[in-house]
Amino acid sequence: MNRQSISLGNIMGIPLGIDYSWFLIFGLLTWTLASGYFPSEFKTWPVAQYWVVAAVTALMFFGSVLLHELAHSLVARRYHIPVNSIRLLIFGGVSELNEEPASAMASFQIAVSGPLTNLVLAGIFGLLTPVVSSYEPLLALVKYLASINLLLGLFNLIPGFPLDGGSVLMAIVWGITHNKRRAILIAAASGSFFSYIFIFFGTFQILSGNLMNGLWIAFIGWFLMNASGGQVRRERLKELLAGHKASEAMNRSFTMIQADTSIQTLEDEHIFGNYRRSFIVKQGDAVIGMMTMHPLRDIPKEKWPTTTAGEVMVPLSSLKQINLNTDLWEAMEEMDRDGVNQLPVMEDGQVQGMVTREDVISYLRTLSQKGK
Repeated sequence: MNRQSISLGNIMGIPLGIDYSWFLIFGLLTWTLASGYFPSEFKTWPVAQYWVVAAVTALMFFGSVLLHELAHSLVARRYHIPVNSIRLLIFGGVSELNEEPASAMASFQIAVSGPLTNLVLAGIFGLLTPVVSSYEPLLALVKYLASINLLLGLFNLIPGFPLDGGSVLMAIVWGITHNKRRAILIAAASGSFFSYIFIFFGTFQILSGNLMNGLWIAFIGWFLMNASGGQVRRERLKELLAGHKASEAMNRSFTMIQADTSIQTLEDEHIFGNYRRSFIVKQGDAVIGMMTMHPLRDIPKEKWPTTTAGEVMVPLSSLKQINLNTDLWEAMEEMDRDGVNQLPVMEDGQVQGMVTREDVISYLRTLSQKGK
């Protein structure tokens, strides 16, 4: 699970987490419903009732987002694609797949399953509306969930990255042209086009006096523009790294320490003087793990003299590692998935080097200078 997420356990065997940004949007949505939407629709409620119904509605909304992401994950599993986790965050949620779909049909079905789930939910809540019409709090919740799921489903079908509709468009173009890279670039370009429409319309709303709605629409456009641009940069990076192996970019200058080395010794001899940020940990001659700086933030400084590297390291059995022939692009994806900045390069149980994000960037500079 990403370090910026709070783990909520598992759902159908898939780790579930909430990004810290989720609390911001949850509070904002609750406030918007309690202070604006519900008072305009139901004028006679006590103030406390607006806030209670708003909070429950916001939770149910994110329940719909969770079902959306779960649909993506379950269809991915049907195509034997491992699912690392589902995370709820500021703009909804994300299903983190361990690998990309191998075919256009798989990509299409995975992408379309999320919006279709929201459209089905909109239909279900719409059918429930007359059933609960005699009880206003329940009516308010059901009406809102019907409309927001319809909006969420249609919005996600906009044909441009990073929305599901962009993945649907990519899959269709991929299936027709049999060229995945071209399909991705077309979907990214479409995402940029729609982002400018959102920004333009949002700006128009602001100038027309509708400040809050305009800001939201423009902000969504800005988000789409950055995400679609990021997809283009990702494809270009993937193209540059194609055919290059970890052995070409790895750094052979790394530090090995014994498991009984104290944190204080590391601070005095390696971190402070040499600015090392990761260490290969050995027991005798055998590699048993790797230690980074991240765990040190949780250890009081007065305990550094008595805390050893072996106590805070990541054991070899849990350590993400690559080999000399691992594709550099695959190494970059591995680091992104696990939220780490370095991977040890191992062969026959021995460390041959380290690959960090900085090493890859430096290698890219070398490639560009040589004209690849």
